[in-house]
Amino acid sequence: MSNYPSIFQPRSIGGLTLKNGIVFAPTTMGLPKPEHAEKLRRIAASGVALLVLGDISIEPTFHETGFHLHTPEGCEETAKLVELLHSEGAKVSAQLFGGDYDVREVMTRLKSGKFSPDEVREYMNEAVVGYVTDMPEERIEQLLERYAAVARAACEAGFDMMQIHGDRLNGSFSSGVFNHREDRWGGSVQGRAQFACAVVQAVRQAVGAGVPIEYKLAVRQAEPKYGNAGVLLEELPVFVPLLEKNGVDSFHVSLANHSALMDTIPVRQHPYFKEEGCFLPYADAVRALTRLPVCGVGKLHTPAFIEQALASGRIQFAAMSRQLNADDQWLEKVAGGRESEIRTCVYCNRKCAGALQRHEPFGCVLS
Repeated sequence: MSNYPSIFQPRSIGGLTLKNGIVFAPTTMGLPKPEHAEKLRRIAASGVALLVLGDISIEPTFHETGFHLHTPEGCEETAKLVELLHSEGAKVSAQLFGGDYDVREVMTRLKSGKFSPDEVREYMNEAVVGYVTDMPEERIEQLLERYAAVARAACEAGFDMMQIHGDRLNGSFSSGVFNHREDRWGGSVQGRAQFACAVVQAVRQAVGAGVPIEYKLAVRQAEPKYGNAGVLLEELPVFVPLLEKNGVDSFHVSLANHSALMDTIPVRQHPYFKEEGCFLPYADAVRALTRLPVCGVGKLHTPAFIEQALASGRIQFAAMSRQLNADDQWLEKVAGGRESEIRTCVYCNRKCAGALQRHEPFGCVLS
């Protein structure tokens, strides 16, 4: 019998049964597709219940590489990946992503070599206010149609579940920092929630009642200030019930973006997010407002810590990215009583998040 019964207890989201409580969080890798697929396959083979394939863009111009659903070839490659992960016993979720900036301009700046990654990131953040606040109604309707179209394509590709990326486009519409609109898409907390609710409605209509929808809920806080997009802690009592009412089946809770990368992906010696489970207080705030499953994230790596969080009902699922990148056999070792063999993430970001910023190969210093 396992020392960690709650980790290995089957559980469900919106009628979808998952064999345990461990999730591979959506992760940008920038790897060639065969290497990306093999990394995910190894994680699935270790027993992880659900893998979230990140950055499935609603915009056909967003990615020139990576898995996508905008061409017949892209759909075929993505469907093969889903089939591969299914063959290892895992379920797969598609993270539907919308950008909150001019994609072509960002890509042009990145490729030019004239701008550092930090300068490009600064441009992206500065451009958000105008992009969201001045967006024509026709463009909003187009984006909603694109969410629906990509969700339908994801179902056809075999995905078991949808995750709506609640940061970036949705998070910026939700944020009083970026959304200065005075029409029905802004002007109040309720108004700023309407775009996210409309996205959920569009995806629900596209996938039907049988496919679970998870919302990646990006939370920001005012004191001390972390995050610019997303939802203030004080605004959660408005957003959570509205999202649930419009068709969300679960919440994946994390820190909002548009701040320093070391905040959203905190390093070991972060001045505020130091401890294991550093974002779980945000999950606690959401848990108090809903009976839907809540997935927590943030420096999770210790089996005993995760077991306690699941057993107590603090969270229903535990998501990891860097730890499973550091040791893709983490869950297999936990199941086999081989904890001493685990390569524990040191949260340095040097060869994962940091490497992506420097346009260097993605990996891990431990492997």
